[in-house]
Amino acid sequence: MKILVLNGPNLGRLDLRDSKIYGDLDFASLTKIIVDAGKEFGLECDVRQSDSEVEMISWLHEAADKNIPVVINPAAFTHYSYAIRDAADMVSAPLIEVHLSNPMSREEFRHTSVISGVANGTVAGFGPDSYRLALIAISRMLK
Repeated sequence: MKILVLNGPNLGRLDLRDSKIYGDLDFASLTKIIVDAGKEFGLECDVRQSDSEVEMISWLHEAADKNIPVVINPAAFTHYSYAIRDAADMVSAPLIEVHLSNPMSREEFRHTSVISGVANGTVAGFGPDSYRLALIAISRMLK
């Protein structure tokens, strides 16, 4: 089963971000962790990253049109992108929101997610294991 793993702004530069918050991984290493974890659960993970809201919306439309499950780390889009929220709402296959850090333990503006209301669930605060936990959830939802 193919799933899309979508990552929002600045995650492509993960290795340049605060390692106390985001860990010591670069995006290529995170991608490998996700792909390898997906294989454990019989999932083919198509991992993508974009700093463009338009591209993220396009990928969500693709998932909606092809009934593809989604793991999404909307990053900064989490807090304000109603356009991405509306596109995510069109996905009828399972959709799990993930975050490497725990937004609730950070600045107040990060406490609001416009995405979580249309996601099947949210996993946050476990570093790359947030993705692994989301993949476990999706694999179980697909059975």
